[in-house]
Amino acid sequence: MAKLSTVNRNNKRQKLVAKYFEKRKNLHKIISNYSLDEDDRAKAREQLQKLPRDSSAVRLRNRCELTGRPRGVYSKFGLGRNKLRDMAMSGKIPGIIKASW
Repeated sequence: MAKLSTVNRNNKRQKLVAKYFEKRKNLHKIISNYSLDEDDRAKAREQLQKLPRDSSAVRLRNRCELTGRPRGVYSKFGLGRNKLRDMAMSGKIPGIIKASW
């Protein structure tokens, strides 16, 4: 089980990313538009730098929904490999069966 503080920190980051997503997207669009004046692009870069660091999507970490484990997470299910296996073996995930040949 992951520390509760790290899980909460990641949840806080998810909220910030969702809050600032459109603003960051528009600023990136301005920055990458080379037909605009350099001053406008520089202002957009400054505005982007003033946003909270945790509002950037690259600071998020995929974590297991049940345990908070940071590694071995299947993004399709949102579960770590251990919990995915346990739930599949007990039949709680429809369509998933253990391979045997």
